[in-house]
Amino acid sequence: MFSSLKNKTGSEKLQHPVVLLLLVIIAVALGVIIAKGGFIIAMALLALFPAIIYFNRFLNDPRVGIYTVVVLGFIAIGLTRYIRNIPFGLTVDGILVLSYIAVFFRYFYEKVNWSQINRDIVYLSLAWFGFSVLQLFNPEALSRTAWFYAMRGMSLYMLLLIPLVLLVFGRLRYLFVFVYLWGIFSILGTLKGLQQLYIGPDSAEQFWLDTVGAVTHILFGELRVFSFFSDAGQFGAAQGAAGVVGLLIATNIKGTHHKVFFTIMGVFGLWGMMISGTRGAMIVPMIGGATYILLRKNFKAFFYGSAVLAVVYVFFTYTYIGQSNSQIRRMRTAFRPEEDQSYLVRLENRRILSVYLASKPFGGGIGSAGDWGKRFSPQGFLAQVATDSWYVQIWAEQGIVGLILHLSILSYILLKGGYLIMFRVRSPELRGVLAALMSGFTGIMGASYGNGVLGQMPTGILIYVSWGFIFMSQQLDREYIYLLSQNLSPWSLKNKT
Repeated sequence: MFSSLKNKTGSEKLQHPVVLLLLVIIAVALGVIIAKGGFIIAMALLALFPAIIYFNRFLNDPRVGIYTVVVLGFIAIGLTRYIRNIPFGLTVDGILVLSYIAVFFRYFYEKVNWSQINRDIVYLSLAWFGFSVLQLFNPEALSRTAWFYAMRGMSLYMLLLIPLVLLVFGRLRYLFVFVYLWGIFSILGTLKGLQQLYIGPDSAEQFWLDTVGAVTHILFGELRVFSFFSDAGQFGAAQGAAGVVGLLIATNIKGTHHKVFFTIMGVFGLWGMMISGTRGAMIVPMIGGATYILLRKNFKAFFYGSAVLAVVYVFFTYTYIGQSNSQIRRMRTAFRPEEDQSYLVRLENRRILSVYLASKPFGGGIGSAGDWGKRFSPQGFLAQVATDSWYVQIWAEQGIVGLILHLSILSYILLKGGYLIMFRVRSPELRGVLAALMSGFTGIMGASYGNGVLGQMPTGILIYVSWGFIFMSQQLDREYIYLLSQNLSPWSLKNKT
């Protein structure tokens, strides 16, 4: 009976009486389940089928996992305002672990090219994570649970993402998809921010403001726009980086439609940065632009860029033009620190920390400061003193030893990545795109001095993926040159090199 089904088409199989009987039984069973379970069960069953398709695709292509992590980096925190008591942030961890499982599934019958991860950046990631693990034995640490939550953004995502990118993203088309995803969600982020600014927060966002967010996001009666990001500081810095990356890619990439898209990404990114009211984010385009000019060895552009920066400095420091605009008014205080009470408070906090940490070279333990400290060890000293900086947070939690190690790793990545882009990439277009990614990174490095943005989502995820592409630059360059020699577009998703 069943042997006759083997050589039949799908439509012919559906006409078989046994198949029809099975379908009727399944339909009746689903009807009974929905009738007894109600609306929630019905929705769960409806979601089951696309979920099966997604995970089937995921297990056959681990790149789907990385794209999912990039998307979740943008929206995971925002989702918690609408669906409470679900740790969407931990979903990122699960997807990354499943991505590695997918790698093994995909290459179960093939040899995995592990040489791709035999790179200095992987060893640096491992060293940084190893130091984080040693922090479990820090006698100053008050909560091991806080360590688990805090170390994820501090070092775990870096360790998991970079080798994964090196293993499965070693082609130009994946770089292309990545920067497009970055652009799409950055544009959506600004549109969401504009809705908050001109229409007002929705009910879920208002509830968040009323319960925890108003202290930092309602200043002098004005809303600091946060979009679907964790906070305004992260929104401003991330959008500043998107502005830099988008505009710089637009100036280098070929193809009118690509230029238009990345120009929109850049403009919307800088627009989002401005409406966030995050003063520290202004340093992102400044440092990012200077980095790009240096990487391209364009001294003429350096001259003009310096002139633009001088004009910006004079505008904010010595004039009151646009003072009626709350965003401009707030940004202007960044150039007049003596008039900024929050800046003076930060200086005092750092003085207090310097006294406390003088005898603690390994800090007070990961998760002892900031929000995690307030949640898991509110009685601790570090939970009472705001860090307001990625580097100050590392200094507070991991001491001067951890800070020196972290800055050394970032400096190495900056110098090595810059060297690869400047002297090892032969293709001007690709060099420009990679220089844009590096410029976004250096801009975030600068912004991290005033806000704890580097290790947060989505910024950390975007930066770690960017590092992977930069350290594969020579491999990508060889593919670029080969595709051109075959009269193929380097950015086509159809290329199967």
